[in-house]
Amino acid sequence: MRTDGDTWDIVSSVGRTALGVATFRALETADPNPLIRDDYAPLFVEAAGEPHFIGLLADPSALAGTPLVPGFMGFRTRFFDEFFLSAAQGGVRQAVIMAAGLDARAYRLDWPAGTRVFEVDQPKVLEFKEKVLTEHDARPKADRRAVAVDLRDEWPTALEKAGFDPDRPTAWSAEGLLPYLPGTAQDALFEQIDELSALGSRVGVESFVAGTDVERFATVESKYFDKNLFGDIDLTELFYDDERADPAQWLAERGWSVRAFSPAELASAYGRSVPELPDELAELWQRPRYLTALR
Repeated sequence: MRTDGDTWDIVSSVGRTALGVATFRALETADPNPLIRDDYAPLFVEAAGEPHFIGLLADPSALAGTPLVPGFMGFRTRFFDEFFLSAAQGGVRQAVIMAAGLDARAYRLDWPAGTRVFEVDQPKVLEFKEKVLTEHDARPKADRRAVAVDLRDEWPTALEKAGFDPDRPTAWSAEGLLPYLPGTAQDALFEQIDELSALGSRVGVESFVAGTDVERFATVESKYFDKNLFGDIDLTELFYDDERADPAQWLAERGWSVRAFSPAELASAYGRSVPELPDELAELWQRPRYLTALR
């Protein structure tokens, strides 16, 4: 269970979910017709040495019969890839990846010259990531700045110390993050992003429809999934479902121009079909919303 001020490395608690996401990105990359390419993802999984995820890489057939989730990571990753590339094409040269985990966009996206990419996450997660990338002589395609700080703490100060300029337009991402924050921390996160965003800034967010019930999620998951994709960790024990503002509404009320996309809309845009699902699983799958907001 989560506690105030809890910490983690890459194989425990919230850190383990980043490792799982890297596994699914690696599997998507290995697909004959991938939506994304992340050649760094398998390097992280192999270096962590966690048996469950190593096993999935070695034998993806273990996921047979598990609907949607592994392939869904391709939708999500591509959405945020395109968000950052679109911001760059629009002249934005400063990006902040909140809860960056094992995100390797600073290395794999074609950033314009002069772009600075900040990766914000827990110290142990960033230390692991840096070690693996250094061992493989990986070279970022942007000016990458690691910011080791907990998002429940005073992260804006750490960000500015790393060279962030609040007077420049920024592209911010909150991908796979919000359920792991208490409601007060989520609301504070958006308030701070709003304060630090110059005209022309953009935000990309993975959110959930209001009323998403963690206990119901767990019930449906156990009914339709014959295995836990993340091994022996219960994701619902890592989530917070306390009261919080709806990001789309919150941003719109403060003058941001917001667009929202459902998973089905992303699947259609990326030319992927979605298998027919039982009603309660289909309804749960439609809970995420992918937002872009422009100031």
